[in-house]
Amino acid sequence: MAETKPTAPGAAKSISSVQPKKSRNSISWLAPLTCIILGYIIWRFAIGNAGNFTTPDPSGGFWPDHQGPKTALSRMYLGGIIVPILIGCFLTVLTFVIERFLTVTKATGTGNIAEFIRTVQYNLANKDIDKAIAACDKQKGAVGNVMKAGLRKYREMISNNELSTEQKVLNIQKEVEEATALELPMLEKNLVFLSTIASVATLLGLLGTVIGMIRSFASLAETGGSDASSHLSQGISEALYNTALGIGTSAVSIIMYNVFTTKIDAITYGIDESGFTLTQSFASNYK
Repeated sequence: MAETKPTAPGAAKSISSVQPKKSRNSISWLAPLTCIILGYIIWRFAIGNAGNFTTPDPSGGFWPDHQGPKTALSRMYLGGIIVPILIGCFLTVLTFVIERFLTVTKATGTGNIAEFIRTVQYNLANKDIDKAIAACDKQKGAVGNVMKAGLRKYREMISNNELSTEQKVLNIQKEVEEATALELPMLEKNLVFLSTIASVATLLGLLGTVIGMIRSFASLAETGGSDASSHLSQGISEALYNTALGIGTSAVSIIMYNVFTTKIDAITYGIDESGFTLTQSFASNYK
């Protein structure tokens, strides 16, 4: 976006119509905690249900020592205590994917951004500010909001006889920048969770695999005998569930992070083009 220029003398007389948005971000700390708890519940009571094992642990507790999984899914339970954390990470990714999808979709607006900007340019060329504002009301979204804020200042500057054309253009530019500063944080909020989980999930998967391998080899050293190789193979297979969960969660997180950043870049470009359209139109129509 264009670099903020110092406001010319006299420009301070213009009052911004942009109002800060009130927003709560309780999902940023509540969602991960809830998802990890839900991940443990799924691992302990669904995947780790006693009926899924030939030799269940009757004592139960926080981490029952069930043996003899009947299905491939129940083998995931034997992957260890890192498994519920990875399930929680995956659920957290899904939560923020849904939240960002709804936010970015709303910010995109109801129509094509490029077509909307062309409509506003056409109305400005005909000096029809009301139709341009009506187009913003129809478009909505981040670009529509920024354009509408700029158009209000645009209309205010037309009737201003105290400032020079350059000062009026600077006031319009300042209004657009203030509106943009309020819209962009809403678009980028919570994306940090996707980028963080993309890195952390893989490391957690490897940690779970290493812990599982340590347990497998420790068990092998204690038992020995002809069944040692089969026990080792089973232990390694169970440990690798951690790697699979970690890589899968990381892959989904990376893909969706890139999808959202691409959409946000398109919206940001539309906002920048909106500001350029307003300042250039005013400079050429009201010299």
